[in-house]
Amino acid sequence: MQNIYDIFEERGFNEQVTDEVQVRELLEKPCTFYIGFDPTASSLHVGSLVPIMAMAHMQRAGHRPIALVGGGTALVGDPSGKTEMRPLMSEEAIDHNMEGIKSQLSRFIDFGDGKAITLNNANWLARLSYIELLRDIGRHFSVNRMLTAESYKARMKTGLNFIEFNYMILQAYDFWHLFKNYNCRLQLGGSDQWGNIIAGADLTRRLEGKIVNGLTFPLIITSSGIKMGKTHNGAVWLDPERTSPYDYYQYWINQEDKDIERFLGLFTFLPIEEVKRLGSLEGADIRQAKEVLAYEATKLCHGEEEAEKARMDAKKLFGSHKGSLSDSAPHYYLDSAVLDSGIQAYILFEQSGLCKTRSEARRLISQGGGYVNDQKIGSFDQVIGRADMSETSVLIRAGKKRFVRITDKQDD
Repeated sequence: MQNIYDIFEERGFNEQVTDEVQVRELLEKPCTFYIGFDPTASSLHVGSLVPIMAMAHMQRAGHRPIALVGGGTALVGDPSGKTEMRPLMSEEAIDHNMEGIKSQLSRFIDFGDGKAITLNNANWLARLSYIELLRDIGRHFSVNRMLTAESYKARMKTGLNFIEFNYMILQAYDFWHLFKNYNCRLQLGGSDQWGNIIAGADLTRRLEGKIVNGLTFPLIITSSGIKMGKTHNGAVWLDPERTSPYDYYQYWINQEDKDIERFLGLFTFLPIEEVKRLGSLEGADIRQAKEVLAYEATKLCHGEEEAEKARMDAKKLFGSHKGSLSDSAPHYYLDSAVLDSGIQAYILFEQSGLCKTRSEARRLISQGGGYVNDQKIGSFDQVIGRADMSETSVLIRAGKKRFVRITDKQDD
């Protein structure tokens, strides 16, 4: 079987590694590894997909994942990648968020029969004695060395408080604890976690005289320079209640041509030969590769049925396919009385979420970017109502790719 390190290399996962020779050797046999997830929201988003997909690849190669949810460290706040201190969270909020995260990870990872485990670092961090931590753990850390970490250097400009300064010590403690209690010998994480991973490996060496290793993934930036997972509407969530399967599908199919091969390698399980074949398509044919990316990514996150619905809805909206849209297509319900009397287009575009504000909607429509049932809207105050309904809905569109189906709330 191919070493998972080589699979990571050819698919674009690898950025930094503590010792390539040691990690390759470690991965020749089944090993336990961990990835940390921040429970600051009840849902993960697309920005978390690289570590999630890496975890799934590792499990498929016979390794055991530990999904470590940072219930303890979230009480402190990770300064990594932040210009200001994160709001501190309550234990109740963290517990609620952890349930949502575990449910989402279960779509990608098999937690049955001990094949993977979920842990909350609050279970050991919350019990620590401060004096004991200072005496037994803190003495192994050099303040001068800690301040060279990128996560701290960036915050020194805006102010790094003492509680955040302790974050690296706590995360290093996690790595040591997982090694000691679960024989975990490898930590994976984003590139912003490199300093914390190195600190954990160093602490384990000092306390146990053993070598553990780390590997980081690159921060994914699109060809247009946008951080992965960001859109005009904000984050793209894995929770279908926050980002519908249809919108999730649309996020992937609308990626830029230059990114398709890279994203097929990172966010699908397609064989690398198929990834390269699809990535080599040019011109109008690249649409085929985008459809494959969107379908495969949506299937992994939301299941085959929802992926198929999203694909068919997209074909009905953008292609030659006819027929009614499924419930997964974006929709907005209007009261019957409003449909009967009509509503000005710019107000409907704002209320339905196609535009963030009414002024944005006015500009869009005035510049020719607003449509109702594929007909360009003549003026921003054009009235849309029941007379515009085709069968049971009105289809409004912003630009070429953003649609909302307007239906009668009474029919719901």
